[in-house]
Amino acid sequence: MSISHAPPSPPGPDIPDISSPDTVPVDLEPIVPSSSRRTRVPRWLRRTTGPVLLLILWQLLSSTGVLASDVLASPGRIAQVAGDLIADGSLADAMTTSLQRVAAGLVLGTLIGTGLALVSGLFRIGEDIVDAPVQMLRTVPFVGLIPLFIIWFGIGEAPKIAIITLGVTFPLYLNVYAGIRGVDAQLIEAGESLGLSRWGLVRHVVLPGALPGAMTGLRYSLGIAWLALVFAEQVNADSGIGFLMVQARDFLRTDVIVVCLIVYAFLGLLADFVVRSLERLLLQWRPTFTGR
Repeated sequence: MSISHAPPSPPGPDIPDISSPDTVPVDLEPIVPSSSRRTRVPRWLRRTTGPVLLLILWQLLSSTGVLASDVLASPGRIAQVAGDLIADGSLADAMTTSLQRVAAGLVLGTLIGTGLALVSGLFRIGEDIVDAPVQMLRTVPFVGLIPLFIIWFGIGEAPKIAIITLGVTFPLYLNVYAGIRGVDAQLIEAGESLGLSRWGLVRHVVLPGALPGAMTGLRYSLGIAWLALVFAEQVNADSGIGFLMVQARDFLRTDVIVVCLIVYAFLGLLADFVVRSLERLLLQWRPTFTGR
């Protein structure tokens, strides 16, 4: 039985015959997804648009009298007061004192929180001894311990640093502990098959795997450190940003209060930027999604 083959149909007018040697190659343009196209507006300009519009609206409401000065000072007045505080040196002295308190509490809280997380995360007996008391203590509001700290440590710098230390310890403990226990078990088995000792597994597998959680915990701890500083400096304080806020509250100076709040926000943003830069430096081995 013979099978007849139909002759190939000639190419249409719009479809070039790529089998012919005389065919001119067609230039094809790559299709670029819309999510990867670059916008012409710089990103820094887009990020500053919202705050600038808010400041303009704020100034307009203050200038037209809709927003009274005794309720909230205008941005122009706040800028003038900030310049005066910078000129007489009171703002710089307050920032220096507050930074010293946060730094001391952050160092102590980091050492305590990380040490407890290592003991609890690496050893089962450590988890049985450490984890339950820590979970109980972290549910107690650290602000409620201020009277006890004043009784125990007096009214000097010790209770203020103790409050910040307590606020830093628990977020760091939880994230480092979760990072240690979240390490893939297959990586542990692979390290054991390569002959790594227990310390080698901790050094080369467990600690690098827990580092992302530790960085996240550090960012949370910094935020809580500034929150704890606000409470600490409003209790028997004679210096610092919180002390300026207490004085401004007594004299109904909303402009000074807003200046202090802006300083708190700026210092917190600066600290978060430092931690994020450290995170990018230490976690270069981990590819992450950066948004589209």
